[in-house]
Amino acid sequence: MASLLTLLAEQRRSIISILSIFLLSSLFLFLLSTNFDRFSLASFSTNTISSSSSSSPSPSSISASRKELNSSLPTPPPPPPAQPDISEQDEGEGEGNEVFDFKWEICTVWKGLQTADYIPCLDNIKAIKALQSRRHMEHRERHCPSPPPKCLVALPRGYRDPLPWPRSRDMIWYNNVPHPKLAEYKKDQNWVRVSGNFLVFPGGGTQFKDGVRKYIDFIEQILPTVEWGRHTRVVLDVGCGVASFGGYLLDKNVITMSLAPKDEHEAQIQFALERGIPAILSVIGTQKLPFPDNSFDMLHCARCRVHWDANGGRPLLELNRVLRPGGVFVWSATPVYRKDEQDRTTWKAMVDLTNSMCWKTVVKSKESNGIGVVIYQKPVSNSCYFERKATDPPLCPKKDLPIIPWYSPLDDCISQINQKEPVEWPVPWPDRLQTVRSSLVPEENLITDTTHWKEIVSNIYLTDLGINWSSIRNVMDFNAGFGGFAAALIDMPLWVMNVVPASGPDTLPIIYNRGLIGVYHDWCESFNTYPRTYDLLHSSNLFGNTTRCDVIQIITEMDRILRPGKWIFLEESLDILKKVRPVFLSLHYKATIVKSQFLVCQKSFWRPDNIQKGS
Repeated sequence: MASLLTLLAEQRRSIISILSIFLLSSLFLFLLSTNFDRFSLASFSTNTISSSSSSSPSPSSISASRKELNSSLPTPPPPPPAQPDISEQDEGEGEGNEVFDFKWEICTVWKGLQTADYIPCLDNIKAIKALQSRRHMEHRERHCPSPPPKCLVALPRGYRDPLPWPRSRDMIWYNNVPHPKLAEYKKDQNWVRVSGNFLVFPGGGTQFKDGVRKYIDFIEQILPTVEWGRHTRVVLDVGCGVASFGGYLLDKNVITMSLAPKDEHEAQIQFALERGIPAILSVIGTQKLPFPDNSFDMLHCARCRVHWDANGGRPLLELNRVLRPGGVFVWSATPVYRKDEQDRTTWKAMVDLTNSMCWKTVVKSKESNGIGVVIYQKPVSNSCYFERKATDPPLCPKKDLPIIPWYSPLDDCISQINQKEPVEWPVPWPDRLQTVRSSLVPEENLITDTTHWKEIVSNIYLTDLGINWSSIRNVMDFNAGFGGFAAALIDMPLWVMNVVPASGPDTLPIIYNRGLIGVYHDWCESFNTYPRTYDLLHSSNLFGNTTRCDVIQIITEMDRILRPGKWIFLEESLDILKKVRPVFLSLHYKATIVKSQFLVCQKSFWRPDNIQKGS
């Protein structure tokens, strides 16, 4: 009997112990969930922008942008059991315990615009309506919302992975860019046509009566020194249409920055990027283009509808700024070959302006179909400017240091050629990629950078990340430096848009000298491209050097630009990678930290539940 009582007493004590442990565990979980609610967007954000988003960075903000990312973020609790796809983590890196608590929503845009096409800085209808003038294309320039949106764009119905290159140059899925108006508007000029489930690009154009291939050959025929792909490597095509000129120049080892505004020629730049051709939305209005001085080997305009002599000749003076000394401007337009009064007046104004800028007419010729072309050449020194009888337009004051043209007004003067820099033409391509004559960077620095990126690309990016590189065509490097990442990928069938932050060191002239392309940009704002236009986004030390704006804002823009199913590579410190990874997980990306140095993210087709609001 005593033994039985002892046994019951022991069982009672065990039950009490179990109940005590259960109550303590419940209390702990309650406190933990309370702290979880406090882990909000505000606690994750870095310093927000205090000035207007349309103003140029001040010296103090540039200095601030070099500081390390705020490291005082709270440690979030473990995730609930039902998490979206999470890739295998590297052993010992502890990347599986983060949660980011934020309610994502689809962007709400103005009536008449599909959410799937939303470009925040070009679709700010409120700011555009408030403009006092549209005389100089002000309504096509950047008008960024403040604060920047932290919302997601919708997916078009029936979206599919783009066709592989080079097939994509000739045809794209209609449902990916469901805009048929341009096919109807240009049906007699062979730009694009609708064919079943596809949009087909025959290689024609307003000035390409016999096709763009024959037009390209005609240019080299009338000016043999063009030497496509050796002497002429980097081209700017202004008013590019659907970018067939740049698309077919790729066969000649020429990389073309195709440029056009977002205007009534519906989705022309979206067509170009879907085809796999480098392109950007921009206009020569009242502000400088986001390119360095003396950067392009050739400028091209085929019926681009730009009035070069307007506004005191500022549009043509801007072309002069970005054209390399000794480079050429190929102008294919009706004033070159037609004789009606309006074309004669335009031609005379062009002759007067180019003579005053010391541009030399090297060729004026006609194709067999009657289309005329004139080719001008920029001087290689300032001597002609000082010998002019008239000083209109005047010379711009000399600059001690290059000024990054970000929200800078157009000049009404001629940019002087920097005689301190070598003015020799770059060595022929492909040697040009590794040989840069510049006082901006010591040669050994460029060699070190090139070697560094070759090793990372060959030993990690191409082998250890599980990426299907055959599906990669359009690539953007968010913090390009000297362009080493792009140079390391040069033998692959893809191209890289090198982006140099406007608040950082100015390395973009070196990128152009190497025979690559790129733009200036401030990642505290949206980029001038349509949604879903890039297959791979890459950045090295971007988040660690961007403290002027919210990290969530940059990731939102990455999501807008990236195609579903495609990838993001981030190289940052492990501490920063662990802080940004939960944000990608909240977007239902697969996100894996590799070698404690890289974050590899793959975008899914997930969109928030309120997709009906803007789709």
